[in-house]
Amino acid sequence: MTGREGGWRDLLADGRGARLALICLGVWLNAADSLVTTTIMPSVARSLGGYPYFSWATAAYMVGAIFSGATAARLSARIGLRQTMILAGLVTAAGCAVSALAPDMIVLVAGRAVQGLGAGWILGACYAAIGAVFPERHLARVFGLMSAIWGVALVLGPLIGGLFGEGAQWRNLFWAFGAQALAFTAAVPALAPSTRGKAGAAAPWRQLALVLFGVFLIGAADITGSAWISAALGLASLIAFIAAVRLPEPSNASLFPRDAGRPDTLIGAGYLSFFALSASSMGFSVYAPALLQRLYDLSPLESGYAAGMESLGWTLAALMVAGWPPAWHGRAIRFGGGCIVVSLAALAVVIRLGPLWGMFVAAFVLGAGFGLTSGFASRRLIAAAAEDERELASAGINSMRLVGNAAGACFSGVIANLLGLAAGVTLEAAQASSVWLFALATPVALVGAAAVWKVGGDRVAEA
Repeated sequence: MTGREGGWRDLLADGRGARLALICLGVWLNAADSLVTTTIMPSVARSLGGYPYFSWATAAYMVGAIFSGATAARLSARIGLRQTMILAGLVTAAGCAVSALAPDMIVLVAGRAVQGLGAGWILGACYAAIGAVFPERHLARVFGLMSAIWGVALVLGPLIGGLFGEGAQWRNLFWAFGAQALAFTAAVPALAPSTRGKAGAAAPWRQLALVLFGVFLIGAADITGSAWISAALGLASLIAFIAAVRLPEPSNASLFPRDAGRPDTLIGAGYLSFFALSASSMGFSVYAPALLQRLYDLSPLESGYAAGMESLGWTLAALMVAGWPPAWHGRAIRFGGGCIVVSLAALAVVIRLGPLWGMFVAAFVLGAGFGLTSGFASRRLIAAAAEDERELASAGINSMRLVGNAAGACFSGVIANLLGLAAGVTLEAAQASSVWLFALATPVALVGAAAVWKVGGDRVAEA
């Protein structure tokens, strides 16, 4: 292979450039969503008066993504990749329209769930299309470009959210994303491949039902108004999650690998760490912009970039350690878990008492912790899986993170609502929530850090 054959000109030749643009648009629709939506949510809640359901908007999107992630391969095998992309784009656009027209928070939550469903299918189809469209010599550049899109979303997401974060402008943001989804759909027939995936086994419906039931239980705990009932529902949701990962299923029809429910194994410890660490950080993702706007009188744009420090820390740390030799991987994993615990404990102090720059540092360290642990822990988990379960182990990592994100969003909503944010982001409620959202998340992070400590200590031949 010559340098020219592997270069950018060769990558974009023979119609691949237009197909690459389509894939980039699909990835962008996912990458920008969390940072944009987090920035506008305080304005959405003020407009719709839906503070008790504040965290549901995030959790609902994750629930939709969990479902689509578990069914994407089966859908593509049944109707074909091109048809899957068309359906996904239409579903995403429909979800955006529902959110844009929402008269109250419950309808917006429904729209967010539909958005998550469509966006998850889009992302899965786009990554499948990469393998179908591009020769192996181009894969490194293509995946590098996908990573760059997430970086662009980090820069532009809060800016876009801030521009649409004043008054009722947030509705126009959903219309804009809906228009992008329709543009994606319109381009698919001419640009997307028409391949079909392997039929495989049935989707893991029983495990999926238990996961979604668990999220429903902890979401219901958001609005009870009783600490005791919330605690009972939270315990029931935890039981449902444990049952989901321990439910015996054939490996070709399961959401998780066989050892996912055994924390004494490397795979089980890895999955526990993904769940607990993701859940512990969601209080910051969901509530940081609202708290910063109230406590420090920041604008939506300023609060969006302040919250975006977590993503910046994640990106820079991941880039910094990407080339480290295997001998350092375990140390990075363990140090990253410690960073997450320390940063959450620090946020419990600095968000309320300041200084504001201290919050920036703590948020950056929180993201850096994930950047240090995520890639290396994932590689060790996949390498530890049996040969026939490696693909399942890899796919299950994202599923477990989404479950953790959804559960963490609901968990943070329980805390915030019990402390008064259900009635609005008053100064008193914001001060109390800025402490307890992170103080109570710290023990959850400790569980995740203990699990990831095992992952960092076990020696495996990494893939």
